[in-house]
Amino acid sequence: MSDHQSVRRGRITVHSKDAARMGHADQSLLDHERDNAFLHTDPWRALRILGEFVDGFDALARVGPCVAVFGSARTPADAPMYDAARRMGAGLVEHGFGVITGGGPGIMEAANRGAHEAGGLSVGCTIELPREQYSNPYLNLRIDFRYFFVRKTMFVKYSEGFVVFPGGFGTLDEMFEALTLIQTGKARRFPLVLVGVDYWAGLVDWLRDRLRDGGMIGADDLDLFTVTDSVDEACAAFTLPSATADRPLP
Repeated sequence: MSDHQSVRRGRITVHSKDAARMGHADQSLLDHERDNAFLHTDPWRALRILGEFVDGFDALARVGPCVAVFGSARTPADAPMYDAARRMGAGLVEHGFGVITGGGPGIMEAANRGAHEAGGLSVGCTIELPREQYSNPYLNLRIDFRYFFVRKTMFVKYSEGFVVFPGGFGTLDEMFEALTLIQTGKARRFPLVLVGVDYWAGLVDWLRDRLRDGGMIGADDLDLFTVTDSVDEACAAFTLPSATADRPLP
């Protein structure tokens, strides 16, 4: 050990003959222009993640009760489901809720558009993607995220429930995230409504025949969500929280 040196950084001490190469925190800070590799380290990434949580909490903590609406970004404006999502956004505003979506095109745009046209709060939590996805023009409040898991936390924490329109992998991810949180008791039970009976029929059959009947989920777990074609019925699933009610927490 005689040829080894010790370098301490906070609560961490390294004993190594290469320890001197680590330098000191102050010098590392001053050398950032010559070596910006630290921007890609896990500790720096953790700070970025924390920053996203802080920004999201700060922006959304002051909004009133909202309902999250999910669905495909690929749904065209002339599709029946676009019209249904637009009516859904307006209907939620009429019931006293704001609308929060992923802020993109398709179903998200339709729901934000309906809320905006009805004079309500329209929120978009957008995500940075390798292929650029534009935000829709019907947002009163937009928060940009880099990490999916941070964004999903915002949906769960600041929504009184979820409405899920036909969509792809991302929509299914958000739907099953909600189901898992409710089923495991990590979040209080909140309304989860799937719009589009024909679209969801195959999935519901598979959940019943394979998961429930195969003992993979509980006998009453299929009651954690409802399926409907009616926008009015979907809106009626949501009631304004009492002044003392806690928001669902992940």
